[in-house]
Amino acid sequence: GWPLVQTFEAAPLRAGSVILYSHNTFHRGNHRRDDWRTWQDNPRFMWRFWLYRTTDTVSSSSAPPGEVSWNNLGVDPLTNIDLSETSEDVTVVWRYHHYWMKTGRTPPQRPEVSDISSEEREKEADRLLEQLHAKHDEAEPARIGAAYKLASIGNTALAVRMLSQALYEDRESVRRAATYGLIAVGPDATSTFLEATNSPIKWVRKAGVYGLGDTSPLTDEVLQTVVERLQVDPSVYVRSVAAGTLGCLGRRAIATRVGESLIPACLDALVESLSCEENRLCMSKAQGRSIKFVRPTDDCDVCEGGGIDFGFERFEPVRSAVRENALWSIVILCSHGAEIIGPALEPTISTLKEVVRDDENVICVGFAMDALNRLTNLCPKDEEALPLVSDLQANLLAILGESPVRSWEALIPGGLNAETLSEFNHPG
Repeated sequence: GWPLVQTFEAAPLRAGSVILYSHNTFHRGNHRRDDWRTWQDNPRFMWRFWLYRTTDTVSSSSAPPGEVSWNNLGVDPLTNIDLSETSEDVTVVWRYHHYWMKTGRTPPQRPEVSDISSEEREKEADRLLEQLHAKHDEAEPARIGAAYKLASIGNTALAVRMLSQALYEDRESVRRAATYGLIAVGPDATSTFLEATNSPIKWVRKAGVYGLGDTSPLTDEVLQTVVERLQVDPSVYVRSVAAGTLGCLGRRAIATRVGESLIPACLDALVESLSCEENRLCMSKAQGRSIKFVRPTDDCDVCEGGGIDFGFERFEPVRSAVRENALWSIVILCSHGAEIIGPALEPTISTLKEVVRDDENVICVGFAMDALNRLTNLCPKDEEALPLVSDLQANLLAILGESPVRSWEALIPGGLNAETLSEFNHPG
């Protein structure tokens, strides 16, 4: 029932095919459709690479991008869908993300509300708030569209008031839309998200921590709030979101130069979390279910999915959403050179080495390798290597050799010389 969402299949695919898609879209059906009885004699393999942003957009132009006439773009060349009748509830989302990708900032108010009176604006906000509470799955685009329209209604205080009210609704669909809307408001939603992190309802705390990562500046108050959630929140889900938020906050601080001095503290918190968060047997094995049907447990309220050991005794089929997100954030921050890490550099390197050497979770090991490789190879050309980095450069191959497998698909694009593959006896 979604607009523009039709059955669009890229399959069947020939061996060697590549697909790029966003996890922010509905996706399903990426499983084998041929006769399952032939699978054992006809194995298939798929490499899946997870791409994520390590650098925020910084506009190179003082002139903002112009408005796009979304309904005049004709037929989409990939899906053959005619865009001329696309709903405003969809194009308002496109407008926000187009502007953000170009500038890293929130777009101005929508042109259609620029000339309306205060009274009309209030009535429009009331109407949108009602739309944001529409029920059933088919109304999801209406809810999301209403949230983005509120964010760009031309009165920030009004938008925050309406969206904050919806943030505390029991319905997850309403709360999710309100979260997106508040993020689209921009940094002015920070106080609302800070308050949400103290809610007794974990889903509201999760929304608050997530929102801080997506839109707020890195300040002392924001940092301490997120670190507290990472350290003491009883929900694995909330802690895992907090771990990811620290990387997003640091990434934004580097782009905007606001809060850069707090990046070492972000890394300190991430490293500390690795010392106390534990891997667990992956849910698919622990529950004896397909990954598509695993359920949260008393020990973990977020799906931690499937694990793999690649046939090595060193690894176990274990997962940890918090550890993996913490290391993902460390990769983001290590992508910007050692200087910005400051006094956190030594404990960060030490912990990453330990993960590569000892962690039973192969995903964690891959992230740790990626972070160490970026520290070694992505330092600015005009930046003299710090002694710790020089030592890392001299010993990186030996460190990588402490694991029986290596994530070449991440390491080579991250700056490692492809010729180093000859140093190892197997492709790993």
